[in-house]
Amino acid sequence: MSRSETILIVGGGIAGMTASAALAQQGFKVTLLESAPQFGEIGAGLTLTPNAMKGLDFIGICEEAAAVGVEPTRQRIQHWEDGRTIVGFDRSTQRAKYGAPYITVHRADLHDVMLGAARKAGVELVAGAAVVSSEGTTVTCADGRQFSADLLVGADGVKSIIRQRFENAAPHFTGHVAWRCLVPVTPEIQDLSDYPGIIIGPGAMMNRYNVRGSKVMNFVFFARQEGWNQEGWTTPADPAELDAIYGHWCDDAKRLLAAAIKQPLFKWAINARKPLDNWVLDGNVTLLGDAAHAMTPFLGHGAACGIEDAVVLARALAASNSLAEGLERYQKARHERATFIQQESNANADRMQGQDTNLFGLGEMKDEESLGLFTYDPRTVEV
Repeated sequence: MSRSETILIVGGGIAGMTASAALAQQGFKVTLLESAPQFGEIGAGLTLTPNAMKGLDFIGICEEAAAVGVEPTRQRIQHWEDGRTIVGFDRSTQRAKYGAPYITVHRADLHDVMLGAARKAGVELVAGAAVVSSEGTTVTCADGRQFSADLLVGADGVKSIIRQRFENAAPHFTGHVAWRCLVPVTPEIQDLSDYPGIIIGPGAMMNRYNVRGSKVMNFVFFARQEGWNQEGWTTPADPAELDAIYGHWCDDAKRLLAAAIKQPLFKWAINARKPLDNWVLDGNVTLLGDAAHAMTPFLGHGAACGIEDAVVLARALAASNSLAEGLERYQKARHERATFIQQESNANADRMQGQDTNLFGLGEMKDEESLGLFTYDPRTVEV
């Protein structure tokens, strides 16, 4: 099916890339602008749950993404003082239970697969196009170039230029700081790779999971910290900061810390957005992904929400007689769920980093699976 409407997407990250492929596959003429000199991803790993993988199936790359990722069979949450397992998770039945895999994957590997899908679908890909302003459905880049379309989609992240049209507010610092690194799996930490998961403690936690054929682990350390709120992925970090926070934790934590400080470490402040009441402007401008609902990472659903947005947007527009109708359907289908996940992600940080770790898991367990997030299917949800 071919549609006459043209669509301009600002932002070539996971959400924008998924949207570009999904929309082009529905017959729209799509142009995707990326501010970086070339298309690609920085950062390290991420988790894609079955609901997100169903979204990737919609654009035909579920199994290709799974092949460049790792499907864990089990995960656990450990206590910071003695390393004992507080809660264990069986991930071996995810495909059978939800109809799609659960994977951990390096962002760059996933992005390469997405880029292939966008190219195959005929998306016009424009790198080095840093958007600095927009009016109507026209954007202006830092170098003076302008791009226009019938529909403008802001997928340009937590610092979205397009979102400025919806509210005059900057992202807010959440009070959480994170450190990340990629660590080769060696005999000294093989058992921690074989049973990945999170070590939780008062005001802090350590997350680890496998990428790249389980030959590498992605480490992310989180802590509540004030006084530094620089958002970004590439600020070098001082290992002494981690030692001061985690150096007195259990033996497993100390082994993770010893492995981490041998690698390049990067630090960033976690910024987020408050929920917007409205994602649609003038029937021809909308937002998706972090631009619409940037959230903390404590449910592991930021990328998943962006993928869901992209698929539902494409389906809603394809099912509608006008762009305005499609955007109305998109917002109706997505706004409540995305807002719920934003709020629960913040709440999960409090649950996992409470001052008394012994209380964790004693009441009703609330995580991304128990909250029912995995059962969502962006391919079939009503639009």
